Amino acid sequence: MDIMWLEDFIKLADEGNFSRAAEARNLTQPAFSRRIRALEDWVGATLVDRDTHRIALTEAGQAFRILAEEIMRRLTLGRDHVREIGGTLSNEIRSASTHALSTTFFPAWLRSLHDGQEAGTITLIADHMVACERFMLEGKADFLLCHHHTAAQHRLDPAGFASLPLGEDVLLPVTAPLGDGSPTHILPGSGDQQLPYLEFEEKSGMGRILQAAQVISAGSASLRTVFRSHMATALLSMARDGRGVCWAPLSVAAADLESGRLVSAGDARWHVPIEIRIYKPIARRSPSVEAFWTMLKNRLKAEAAL
Repeated sequence: MDIMWLEDFIKLADEGNFSRAAEARNLTQPAFSRRIRALEDWVGATLVDRDTHRIALTEAGQAFRILAEEIMRRLTLGRDHVREIGGTLSNEIRSASTHALSTTFFPAWLRSLHDGQEAGTITLIADHMVACERFMLEGKADFLLCHHHTAAQHRLDPAGFASLPLGEDVLLPVTAPLGDGSPTHILPGSGDQQLPYLEFEEKSGMGRILQAAQVISAGSASLRTVFRSHMATALLSMARDGRGVCWAPLSVAAADLESGRLVSAGDARWHVPIEIRIYKPIARRSPSVEAFWTMLKNRLKAEAAL
């Protein structure tokens, strides 16, 4: 069994599509499919249901996915532990972040932590929420910075991951303005005049949160999807061009709202309050990672005491 087969399988489970998964693994689709078949032969069970339009894991595949992720995580943690014993472990801190926070919140937050002491070399990995969860589950990232909503599910079980709140944000609907500054599209729309909707893909944490909060269904919004992306910046770009209405974190949309390039497409009932949180595996990481986490906890305690 080749360890790369496990990485292939996990990527396929994330993407739900052979061609996208093959592209992400820098393989042709036939070669990628052969490796998945080889893994199934080794396991002795069918892991992927190929009879559906969007491929899905079988019951055996769902169980094996958990095992595969645990194997990859243990290998990474074991390697780091051996490097620490051998004195070759670097002081690198690997932080995963969703795209929405990587270019807005993360740089300013990191500057605010600077106290004259070097925490280590910080490597930022920006991706959609599904990929960021996988980085954490496989031990490829020490921290995850993402948005959080109590109703939205994620794969970072509290038994294996601790988290800290770093700030607050809000998910709100925006659209381009008309010449007089009024919204081009105003929620909720109507059955005979559906609003063009710029939608988050299901891989996006924002998409998960919107679905879990049920603000769209509760408000009986009448929408027709015209564009999808897991990146808030892509949806905002389409909204600025007048292509529809989208929900976006205020932390990302603030500059457009202040400049008037975008305006609110609805009042506060369409808003979804969310948290910005940082996650870390409970299992011990490198000294640099543990020192950074301790610093964060102490800083938050001090701020709470003020």
